[in-house]
Amino acid sequence: MPHLALYTFGVLKSPLADPAPLTREFHESGEAVYREISRHPGHIARAEATDRSLGARTDFDADWGAWGEFAVPAWYGKGRTAETTALAATLSLWTGPRPAFDAIYTSLHRAALTRRHDWFERTGHPGYVFWWVTDGAIPTWQDGVSRLEHLHEHGSAPHAFTFHHSFAPDGTPTRIKGIGPKSDQFADEEA
Repeated sequence: MPHLALYTFGVLKSPLADPAPLTREFHESGEAVYREISRHPGHIARAEATDRSLGARTDFDADWGAWGEFAVPAWYGKGRTAETTALAATLSLWTGPRPAFDAIYTSLHRAALTRRHDWFERTGHPGYVFWWVTDGAIPTWQDGVSRLEHLHEHGSAPHAFTFHHSFAPDGTPTRIKGIGPKSDQFADEEA
């Protein structure tokens, strides 16, 4: 059975190392959000560095194991050092779009979404992308970047899509019950 890959990417208004209150709020909420989402039915896995204790200073330096080398979209123009990196990215696997939607647009994550414009720049690029992978396949960061860029350039297609314009594993357009323009104001906005 295929699984749904999800890549999210956002450009933060200030570097991760910034001690300002908004940056701290973003970080402090992140751990709780990740814990909650990882327990959600339908969540399979998310990219995590294999060992942060080995001196990785940024996501770019970390060993992501089977998830591949960390990558970002070509349009990301901020830093890549511990002092200048200003991004938030996730890569995860789900059983399907409904469980992903339910996890993302409820509870702690939904509360964080209401604050996204406090933390993230408006870039004019999509903040997330989905695509189907075969059972047992692990998507890479580069897969996520190329799918996000494809979505930005060409719109939703079986290769790269959103909640509102989704596709079944066989490539046919599909509508997810309860996901539509009136059901959620955030579903196709930037992260």
